[in-house]
Amino acid sequence: MPDDQSSIDPRPRSWIDKIAQVFSDEPTDTKSLLELIRNAEQDQVLDADALSIIEGALQVSSMQVRDIMIPRSQVVTVPAVLAANDIIELIIKASHSRFPVIGDNVDNVIGILLAKDLLPLALNTAADKFKIKDVIRPATFVPESKRLNVLLREFRETRQHMAIVIDEYGSVCGAVTIEDVLEQIVGEIEDEYDVDDDSYIKKFDEQNHIVKALTPVDEFNEYFSTDFSDQEFTTVGGLILQQFGHIPERGETIRIGPFLVTILNADSRQIKLIKVTSTTTSDLG
Repeated sequence: MPDDQSSIDPRPRSWIDKIAQVFSDEPTDTKSLLELIRNAEQDQVLDADALSIIEGALQVSSMQVRDIMIPRSQVVTVPAVLAANDIIELIIKASHSRFPVIGDNVDNVIGILLAKDLLPLALNTAADKFKIKDVIRPATFVPESKRLNVLLREFRETRQHMAIVIDEYGSVCGAVTIEDVLEQIVGEIEDEYDVDDDSYIKKFDEQNHIVKALTPVDEFNEYFSTDFSDQEFTTVGGLILQQFGHIPERGETIRIGPFLVTILNADSRQIKLIKVTSTTTSDLG
């Protein structure tokens, strides 16, 4: 009987397999998965925001740190030799929350300084006793080739929000934050550079302005007293894209008229946010 039973077992399993095959048209790769969820969005099973987040999450697994890192030249660092008052002045001007602290040069990162850790100095008159090495946090170093999904998991496990990016020779080539990774999934996250929804241009300091790429050219001209043509492109982003000749990455710069334009935020499809710098304050509105 056991032999007879075993001889008929494969038959019902084969029917189950056939039925399962009919009803389980599962995607076998990322491309087919994306096609499936896009069809779900078209059928209104998912909304556009959910689709965008899923696409971003899938994209993260194929991206590396070098694709989104803040370039070395754009990283605001704090020299360990600075006095407390000078550090506070630097932090206020930069308006960031985390800063790599360096020794003799940028390649010698000794830790990460959190702006909130300097709050006691505002209540303590004994700033001359301040030692930056007493408040800095350990720095995390990651290779520029690290996958973003792996980095995100490490950020979550270690509760770190910033990592120093190094190249194959061990030199610092930039920095990356957890916000940079999350923006690849959920889209742009507002930070100290962001402009209010009801305005296009935000004055950062005497020589720098933060400008949305969607700023109309005529509004840009009115603010900065310039005369860029809006016949071919109606937005500043379109004007800058024409000058680059390609979709620029964050940190790329180009000179347009009297301004040096730095890309602050962009993805593979469009420019989102720029910094406009003038060498003379008279050029700025």
